[in-house]
Amino acid sequence: MRLLHVAFLFALGGMPPAFAQSAAAPPPEVANLPVVVVSGVQPGPGLWKVSKDGHVMWVLGTLSPLPRAMQWQSREVEQVLGASQQVLREPSVQLKADVGFLGKLFLLPSAYSARKNDDGATLQQVLPPPVYARWQVLKLKYLGDDRGVERWRPLFAAQELYKKALKANGLSRSGGVEASVDELAKRSGVPELPTDYHVLIEHPRAAIKAFKQAAPRDTTCFIRTLDSVEHDMPAMTARANAWATGDLQALRELPDSDRHDACVAAVAGAGFAQTLGLDDVPAKQRATWLAAARKALAGNAQTFALLPMDELLKPDGYLAALQAEGYQVDAPE
Repeated sequence: MRLLHVAFLFALGGMPPAFAQSAAAPPPEVANLPVVVVSGVQPGPGLWKVSKDGHVMWVLGTLSPLPRAMQWQSREVEQVLGASQQVLREPSVQLKADVGFLGKLFLLPSAYSARKNDDGATLQQVLPPPVYARWQVLKLKYLGDDRGVERWRPLFAAQELYKKALKANGLSRSGGVEASVDELAKRSGVPELPTDYHVLIEHPRAAIKAFKQAAPRDTTCFIRTLDSVEHDMPAMTARANAWATGDLQALRELPDSDRHDACVAAVAGAGFAQTLGLDDVPAKQRATWLAAARKALAGNAQTFALLPMDELLKPDGYLAALQAEGYQVDAPE
């Protein structure tokens, strides 16, 4: 079910959407200065502490992208995780299709066709000329002579460009942090609890049809991705370095790209998402994680958890919600 995995999880698998800004607004002028990506063993940021009635949850803030050549090694995380009774994994959305193995095989051709523009249209035909001109320059730089991507919907083409641009700039989507936490948990015998919000697609074929008929109006997502690739790589690299070296002040000060929010808004506001009841998934995802956190804090003497860094730093994030409920929240010194 590549359609469901790529189209939905790409946009809805993150944090709650913000309203996309106007596509006509020009990106701010940012000096495109080279930033050296850190490498080698790095400690990452300190841990947030959530506590109540003698029960503690230590939270590691994750970030994407991170330095590709970094080797994350945190003694603090290793010690805290080893003394915990449970690990709460990072929140995400899991879509399940109510079909068997053969059903999935039959659905694959439809899923792949949904990735393409209607009637075989090309990006040149569906994008405004100035936007397509920018795409051509960046495509040549990062994707080369890839003709197949020219018939993809802007949402998918943007994702492919972003992925290749990160790699070319020495960055990685995850930095291997979650995999390292998984390994530490297994080594210490600490059970991990997924905090996924599960969405069951009871009629996958109808879902694909709905996507084709009411796909995202994703030009804004496409433009924001071009903006990120053209202008935001130095800032993204600086944020990645700040995470790796544990510089929280720099993470607070460095601007974050609004590409993700624009792409989330494109999918969550699309007709197919409303038809399938997926437009409010981010709020349900937040509620799922908070419920798991409350239960862990009540039942465990100590818990270790993962959350996106933005949710730790912004005033209305997940930890802010717990603080409003009476939990004490302490940021790293």
